[in-house]
Amino acid sequence: MNNFNYIDLFCGCGGLSLGLHFSQWKGVFAIEKNADAFKTLEYNLLKKKNHFEWPDWLPVKEHDINEIIENYSENLKGLRGTINLIAGGPPCQGFSMAGRRNESDERNTLINSYIKFVDLVQPDLIFFENVRGFTMEFKKNKEKGIAYSKIVLDSLKELGYYVRGQLVNFAEFGVPQKRTRFILVGVKKDVKNSSQDLVDSFFNELESNKFSFLKSKKLNLLNSVEDAISDLSQKNEFVECPDSPGFKSVKYGLPKSNYQKYIRKNVKDSIPNSHRFAKHQESTILKFKNILELTTNRRNYDISNEIRLRYNIKKHTIIPLSKEDRSPTITTLPDDYIHYSEPRILTVREYARLQSFPDWYAFQGKYTTGGKLRIKDVPRYSQIGNAIPPLFAEQAGISLKKLLIPNEQREITL
Repeated sequence: MNNFNYIDLFCGCGGLSLGLHFSQWKGVFAIEKNADAFKTLEYNLLKKKNHFEWPDWLPVKEHDINEIIENYSENLKGLRGTINLIAGGPPCQGFSMAGRRNESDERNTLINSYIKFVDLVQPDLIFFENVRGFTMEFKKNKEKGIAYSKIVLDSLKELGYYVRGQLVNFAEFGVPQKRTRFILVGVKKDVKNSSQDLVDSFFNELESNKFSFLKSKKLNLLNSVEDAISDLSQKNEFVECPDSPGFKSVKYGLPKSNYQKYIRKNVKDSIPNSHRFAKHQESTILKFKNILELTTNRRNYDISNEIRLRYNIKKHTIIPLSKEDRSPTITTLPDDYIHYSEPRILTVREYARLQSFPDWYAFQGKYTTGGKLRIKDVPRYSQIGNAIPPLFAEQAGISLKKLLIPNEQREITL
């Protein structure tokens, strides 16, 4: 009963897969279009953890889901009856309220590919994640004002699944970041003991189990930005960044919270991975210092129009972080945020901490990119900004297993 397996679609750098790994699921394979994001998943979960039982018919590399459907549909049909879970959700940029919500974004059509993939494989369970904007109506779409979440819910019902969708704030599950996402769970109707009540119970289980789960990790329910990253301060000893000659990093400071102790477990290095400081101009540093001073009593919000005018700031978003609170939802743009006490943007590792990635998880590819390449490239910051926090994914993985285990066996099995 413990041999639960899954396929991760649109897996990115592996946040969801990592959480499922921690909750004792076994990966079959994962699909990700971007080479850098896939390299991160491959490096950590294939090479380090041997987490996936990759099929012989599928090359171990980045893949586009539509090419998989076109070239391997018979192989996918051959998996019917053997796959417990399809996890993951299509890219969210077209639905996101953080950027320019774009109904015509071609990535929105990947929902159709997702539904097609589910139909080919017909797993026992579905776990689907997307941004809050996924539940909001597009005024001009063909269905006139129907949210994409309803289209997916209705499509999965037609395929023979009991489904339930709900907004969930990951900050309420130990993640030091206010990040509300649309979570959909489905159970195939021919799975033993399946029912709408069983699907609905997932969210109740998730909520009631979080206290004992976090206690077992010695973690608080609410973790602040300071709890997450204060041991990575520039007050520590400066060193050259190991993977970026000419850039500075620092050595670890002593852990100052249970969250830091948890996140640093099994790390032997003295220098954090991907903790490269940006090379800010002196004028930028001075501007950031002034903004931090002017916003002492107004953190975790975009700067005021008065400050924008004073410093001639055209940028869409600049948020000075609060050390006492969880961060706002982090995006793929690191220059959206200023460190709570140091006049700089966050490092990749600090980004990863806010998303609950453990420090041993090493990110691959470029640190950042700009201009038109932002649409195509998925550098380290973007990989993290797009990810599902592993700390939440682990809790979801535990509750998902319970959907396949009869009540009388749960205590023994889990």
